[in-house]
Formats: sequence, structure tokens, C-alpha cells
Amino acid sequence: MHPILIKNADVYAPEHLGTRDIFLAGGKIVAMAEKLDVTLPDLEVIDAAGYIVAPGLVDQHIHITGGGGEGGWHSRCPELVFSELVKAGVTTFLGVSGTDSMTRSVENLLAKVRGLKNEGASGWMWTSNYAYPVTTITKDVRTDMLAIPEVLGVKIALGDHRSSFPNQHEIMQILADVRVSGMLTGKTGFLHVHLGDFPYSFDIFDECVAQGMPIKHIRPTHVARHPEVFRRACEFAKKGGFIDITTGGGNYMGSAADAVRAALADGVPFDRITLSSDGHGSMPRFNEAGEMVGLGIGSIMCDIETIRELKDELGVEKALTPMTKTVAGALGLETKGGIAVGKDADLLFLTKDFEPEWVFMMGKVAMRQGEVVMKGAFEE
Repeated sequence: MHPILIKNADVYAPEHLGTRDIFLAGGKIVAMAEKLDVTLPDLEVIDAAGYIVAPGLVDQHIHITGGGGEGGWHSRCPELVFSELVKAGVTTFLGVSGTDSMTRSVENLLAKVRGLKNEGASGWMWTSNYAYPVTTITKDVRTDMLAIPEVLGVKIALGDHRSSFPNQHEIMQILADVRVSGMLTGKTGFLHVHLGDFPYSFDIFDECVAQGMPIKHIRPTHVARHPEVFRRACEFAKKGGFIDITTGGGNYMGSAADAVRAALADGVPFDRITLSSDGHGSMPRFNEAGEMVGLGIGSIMCDIETIRELKDELGVEKALTPMTKTVAGALGLETKGGIAVGKDADLLFLTKDFEPEWVFMMGKVAMRQGEVVMKGAFEE
């Protein structure tokens, strides 16, 4: 890996810092100043004039091994390929499993996470899927958290016809497992919760908090797919919780950007909102009779599209924050989500139209002037 000096970058860290030079070496941001003079063998100098330079995006909910399956054998979504991350500007991801706990194993999810990491991205995962009792790789949740570095917490589903309908006591037990194992491993520990259309999930969350469980461990996602679920989610965020809005569709009021606007209008603190794509989940299409007539695949390109939609109204800095600084901080990923000395060298060069033209993953150029140059093992 050769050192790189980036000149004349208009840096959004995501805070707007103005024009800076950035020196990358060993996968890290080593120095940043208004002007840097560096002389080293094999140094590559890149002029970033005319670009917005932002942190790489952090997407905490991608079905990297493929979601779907609810429409029969043919409806199992394909796996994500590495170049999709590059094109979307997603340099850090969390892999997640869904409805299919039978043919999409958690072991396969871990293998896919490690494969994408070997190819150049930064990756973690949620153990389990929709099912209760939870599905683990080792004997239990605590051991998964302890023994597997990539596991940051557990994923389950609540309030969905495909879930296993665990009760409040059972949810509290999972939370206790992730909390204690998080304390022992320094990971914090999270319960990442797929929300369906039934809002009783928040009754469970509220009771768990009332019984002493810190709210930081409870992380609901898909919060904007149903009006009452969204209302309860906003109340949850105003109590100090994080809520995750899905960029890849299903928001009842329109787009993910509309959901962000609605949450802010309701008084949700901006630093309690994160975004994720639900990428490679299934996107069924229904006719007027409610019959499924086709299937699509969720795209992680929805992340940058949502940021692009928000930037004109909120400004570049705030538009970037939910998928950089906020989500990285919420997950305890201290070296991600920002541009500062000591952070990982995950960077995006964005045009004025917010199109990624350069992508850096851990200091390596993954996209150069719009061309993907870092690809997966089986990509041409």
C-alpha cells in the first residue's frame, strides 16, 4: 500500500472544515492541514480540487448473503458483490440475515463478511435473523459476542407476521446477554430489531427500559413503514434512543428523506437518526388484488440518493451525518464515520451533483475518476 497525498480537498468531516490537504499511509489519515508538503518514495499525489471530500458511508443493514425467499425457491435474492459497495460509496457495512433462517445460515453470513473484508471493505455483522430463540454460530449470544470479533449484537424481528413473537421477558433476556457480553468485550452490545407493522414492539422496549435496561442497547430499524410505528419510534428517539430509517423503500410517507423531515418536524433530535439501505433484501411487487406479480432487489445506491435529496434542504454537513458520524458513533466504531487524524482512511470524492468519483477504502483507491478499480474475487 503506497502513501497518498490528497491536495485541495473541500473537506466535510462531516463538519465543514474548508480546504485541506490530507496525507494517507498505512490505511490511516496520518496528517491533515491547510497545506502539507510530503516527500516520500512511491508517494501518489491526487488533486481533489472541485470535489467535496466526505467520509465513506456506514451502512448497518445490508443482506450481503441475499434476503427474500418468501415467494418460494426462486425468490431468494442473490448475494451482494464487492463492487456494489464501491459504487455506492459504502466503505463500512454490517451484514444481516432476514426471514430465511433455514437456507441462509449465520455461518454463511460470517463467511461473507470476512470475504468482503478480504476484498477491501470494513465489515461487521448482526448474529441471528427473524427467529426466536435466536440463531447463533456458537452455543449462545454471549459466546458469539465474545469469540467472533465481527459480531456487534443480535438481530431479531418484532411486530411482523414473519417473526416468532417473543414476549417482553424473552427480549429482556437477549438484551441482558448483549449487555453483559458487550461489557466483557468492549463492544457495547446491541439488539438490532426489524420492525413490522404492529407497534406493540415499543411497549416491550419501554418496559425493558423501565426495568433498568439502558436504552442504548435497543436499536429499531425500518421505523417509517407504518404511521403508528413511526409515531412510537419518534417518541422512542425523544427519550434518548436511536432510530434507523430505511433508504431502500417502504416508507409510508414517501422517501427516506421525507421520513427524516417528518422526524425532525416532530422534534426528534437529529443526532438520534441513522439511515441504512436494507440492500439485497427482496422488493416484491403486487397487483391491485394484492397478489405478488414480481420481485426486485433492494439497492444500496439508495443511501447516496437519500443524502443527495437531503443536502439541498439540510446542507451537505447535516445530510452526510446520519450515515457517517452518527451511525459510527452509535455503533462504537471509533475509527469510522469521520475525517480526522487517526481515523481510517475511508473517503469519498463527490461531485457537485453528489456522484462518487473517487472512493478510498482503508487508504486504497477503490474507485478512480468514476471507474471501479478494486473488485471482488469473481468480478471481471
